[in-house]
Amino acid sequence: METRLANISTEDRKEIIQAYQKLLRASRNVLNWDDIKQIRKAIELSLEQAGFDRRLSGKLSIVHSLEVATIALEEIGLGRTSLICALLYDTVRKSDQSIDQIQKQFGSQVANIMDGLVKVFDLYQRNVSIQSENFRKLLLTFAQDVRVILIIIAERLQTIRTLDLYDRELQLKIASEISYLYAPMAHRLGLYTIKSEMEDLVMKYTNRDMYKFIAKKLNETKRAREKYIKEFIDPIKEELEQYNLKFDIKGRTKTIHSIFNKMQKQKVEFEQVYDLFAIRVILDSPQKHEKADCWKVYSVVADKYQPNPSRMRDWLSIPKSNGYESLHTTVLGPGNKWVEVQIRSKRMDEVAERGLAAHWKYKGVKGDQGLDMWLANIRDILENPELNAVDFIDDFKLNLYDEEVFVFTPKGDLRRLPKGATVLDFAFDIHSEVGKKCAGARVNDKNVSIRHVLQNGDQVDIQTTSNQEPKQDWLQIVVTSKAKTKLKQALRDIQYKESELGRELLVRRLKNWKIDLSDQLTGVMVKHFKFKSVNDFFRDIALEKLDVVAIKEFIQQQDRKDHERDHAESRQSGRSAENFVAPPQDDGQLQGDDVLLIDKNLTNVDFKLAKCCNPIFGDEIFGFVSVSGGIRIHRNNCPNANEMHTKFSYRIIQARWTGEAGGSYLAAIKVLGEDDIGIVSNISQIISKELKLKTRSISVDSKEGLFEGTVSVFVNNNQILNTLIKKVKEVKGVLSVSRIDAVG
Repeated sequence: METRLANISTEDRKEIIQAYQKLLRASRNVLNWDDIKQIRKAIELSLEQAGFDRRLSGKLSIVHSLEVATIALEEIGLGRTSLICALLYDTVRKSDQSIDQIQKQFGSQVANIMDGLVKVFDLYQRNVSIQSENFRKLLLTFAQDVRVILIIIAERLQTIRTLDLYDRELQLKIASEISYLYAPMAHRLGLYTIKSEMEDLVMKYTNRDMYKFIAKKLNETKRAREKYIKEFIDPIKEELEQYNLKFDIKGRTKTIHSIFNKMQKQKVEFEQVYDLFAIRVILDSPQKHEKADCWKVYSVVADKYQPNPSRMRDWLSIPKSNGYESLHTTVLGPGNKWVEVQIRSKRMDEVAERGLAAHWKYKGVKGDQGLDMWLANIRDILENPELNAVDFIDDFKLNLYDEEVFVFTPKGDLRRLPKGATVLDFAFDIHSEVGKKCAGARVNDKNVSIRHVLQNGDQVDIQTTSNQEPKQDWLQIVVTSKAKTKLKQALRDIQYKESELGRELLVRRLKNWKIDLSDQLTGVMVKHFKFKSVNDFFRDIALEKLDVVAIKEFIQQQDRKDHERDHAESRQSGRSAENFVAPPQDDGQLQGDDVLLIDKNLTNVDFKLAKCCNPIFGDEIFGFVSVSGGIRIHRNNCPNANEMHTKFSYRIIQARWTGEAGGSYLAAIKVLGEDDIGIVSNISQIISKELKLKTRSISVDSKEGLFEGTVSVFVNNNQILNTLIKKVKEVKGVLSVSRIDAVG
């Protein structure tokens, strides 16, 4: 390795050595000397095969690999095998090194994981968005060995940490992908620290202004927050020391992303978000005493401060399915402020912070079965080769963030389901055949329908009948991805059988009329009778919704038209392929990776400003090719941006404003304030006299001493809109002002 490093620049050599030394420090208590020799061999192979290649960010591939390996070890808790795979990932995908050669040098475990990593390599070329089938392949690999997905999570985390090095287009694509899939996946695997960092960094690149605003506010209020935390903690600390408990107690500020979510959900400004931090008590207790000790701490906290019963969360008795165990309560602290307190043991804290790896480290502790069941469920869903990949993404994501309910079979077996799950979900959870034949259930000895929503502690006895068949409206009843997947498969099977019956019926009737059914004729009829698909066309024949006689009449009419057309064309002259001239190409058509430049004089491109986010001159924007062929211009922080970048990246076009701000753009703001008779007049003065803006509408709704108003105005650019928001915020009695995305 030293010989190879001698041939590169001092700066690159220093960067590689620093990354390598950091990995060694992180692995000091985990790896032995033989392991380190294997890792050095992996680094040398990487340098030999890939040389000193650079990634799209400009960072050396070997440095990136070393940093990913450090994350896998230090922040996820993986071991030697995963370290080697993280180091070899770039090497294998960029060189002619085969999996067989890897197996000979590093063993079968490394080779199996590398095989999985190579299969998902195509996700991370120039187009980094996840396409539907690629997503399914990724999860198929994940189902074989979960370390594949953990290494990719480590790689994605390292990538978003260095996102400043990428161009703006790639920043948005990578951030969208991580927001859409990997942050929820990290959450589901119990990697809460990584999930939180990913969410914050996504926001940093997709909603920059709000990210900077909250970060600045947190910094300004840091001293007051620390003072309050000390005031809250000291009495609890003093009491706990009398119990001779070993513990650590500290305050932890919530993430920028979670604070922003609270501001949106509660429709309040930063100053009105009361729970900016949480207090965490971590006990150093033997495993057999840890739950009892947690409840002792709860007793002390509840004695000192009034608890809120509706905010109590007991994940000690029944842990979450990802292994998470903790006791949460919200209490009224000094100054009548609500404070969240989390109580857990050191073991529980390690599982909470490091997720899956820590979960398996403590295998055998109550609570580990839920995650294993979830992983088994993913494998079960992926067994269906006809699964529609786009539907699968949506169904799979349904269960990533869900809270859980715990219900029991008649024999007393515990089943975990997402909150909102129905009797029908429970039936499919037992077995797909039970789900398909489900007619209802007895819940706590009472008869209920398949739509009945289950509650914690319910005992459920499913009732089935042999003549029951799945129905289309059942898809609106189930909420779990397993039930949705199995149900869609069953409905497709039924529809296919009905379609085949319809085809056979039509072929038989047409044969009697001496008419042959061709694919071309079928296509014409599907279009004429306005069906979405051939299968729908044949199904309606089988269900007698479409009369076969009407089909016969249509075919005969088409035959007459064809005959008349042929006769007319035979009398014309000069009709030949030689006379055909291709139409000229529209100059406004976009080529390759061009950037669409938007200004008031653009006339040769069919584009419109999207109503879902209402972009105005100066906003960061992108183009999206609609189904009709026109282009819709969206803001980068449009509510639908993540889904468009992730599912339909091939329809994304780079765009930006050019020239001078021109024309008028309709924009709207929401104003919340005290219900004062002069406040609306003051706002109107700013709009019409001070800024000289044209108002489209003002609507005001008053309730309980507060008013909420919506103001629609015409502006030339976003700077003017930002000035308006700033000036309205300064009006006495105004509590908050925010821009509205969709403008009617």
